[in-house]
Amino acid sequence: MSNEMPHTEEPSTKTPQNGVVLFDGVCNFCNSSINFVMDRDPSCFFKFGALQSEEGILLLKNAGYQSEYLDSVLLLQDGHVYRDSEAALRITRKMTGLWPLMFGFIIIPRVIRDAVYNWIARNRYRWFGKMDSCRMPTPEIRSRFI
Repeated sequence: MSNEMPHTEEPSTKTPQNGVVLFDGVCNFCNSSINFVMDRDPSCFFKFGALQSEEGILLLKNAGYQSEYLDSVLLLQDGHVYRDSEAALRITRKMTGLWPLMFGFIIIPRVIRDAVYNWIARNRYRWFGKMDSCRMPTPEIRSRFI
């Protein structure tokens, strides 16, 4: 079974309408990024879950994707599944401050955006480290996780 996951913007009636961000739960960089997004999402638009969690695996399966895929942040929103740079840019659109301006980078061809994204993704453990298990949310933020 391949770990490749196609890009998609096709609607799927099986994905949630609100934003669900699935991330590598053992990656230190990914966990820091989720904290960053949560701090800039006061309306609590996004829910979060580890790709490795039972709920994350189920959401991926229901959207037609393999559960072994751990190389990208995934955004399930409005019946679509976004990954790589597109997911990251779409997440910034819902953040406070000047962060929504980052979505302007969507005009850069996907092949270039994803090349940069994938370079960071390939090196994230080496640069930022890895935990032995997925993070456990604190009671204060538990409601933000699936």
